[in-house]
This record gives sequence, C-alpha cells and structure tokens, in this order.
Amino acid sequence: MSQKLYFKIGEIANRFNVNPSLIRYWEQEFQIIKPKKSAKGTRLYTQKDIDHFEIIYHLVKEKGMTIKGVQEYMSKRNDEESIDKLQVINTLKRTKTLLQEVKELIQSKNN
Repeated sequence: MSQKLYFKIGEIANRFNVNPSLIRYWEQEFQIIKPKKSAKGTRLYTQKDIDHFEIIYHLVKEKGMTIKGVQEYMSKRNDEESIDKLQVINTLKRTKTLLQEVKELIQSKNN
C-alpha cells in the first residue's frame, strides 16, 4: 500500500485481516482515525490513518491491551513517538521473518 493518497475500508481490512466493522468501531473509539468521506459516503483513509490504525492494532491485538488502556496510552503519547516505535516494531518483525526464512532455507539444504 504505497503511493496512494486514499485507501478504502476494504483495503485496510484485508491488510490487517480484520472485518471492516472493527475498523468502523475503532474509528468511533479513537478520534485520531479520521477518514474523509466521498460524496457517496465511502470512507477514504490516508496513510496517517493507517499508521494510527496499525498502532492501535498492535496494542490491542498483539499486546492484549484493552480499548480503554489504548485510549489512555494514546492520550499520553505524542503522535511522532508512537509512529517511531511502530516503525521499529515493523523493522524487527521483518527482520525476524527474514531470519526465519534463512533458517528454513539452511535447514532444507542440510536435509
């Protein structure tokens, strides 16, 4: 998902493997997710909205925080700090995946 200015709810739902209803729910719970709406009412999310959704997704789904806990966390953190942490987390995840692939490749060549 790069170079696009706006993303539809279905694209975001597919990216995170969640239902669109979860995205709409989190949009209500977290004021930092602010999609624009087309003339037909289609939600159009920016990359910044996706970044915010990714932070919330990480805290709720991967860390197990409650909605209220994430709301409190987000109110105490500035936007840039959260996005910087998210970038580090994503880099670590990609590195882990790469290392796992290398390990599997090495193991398959040894067998």
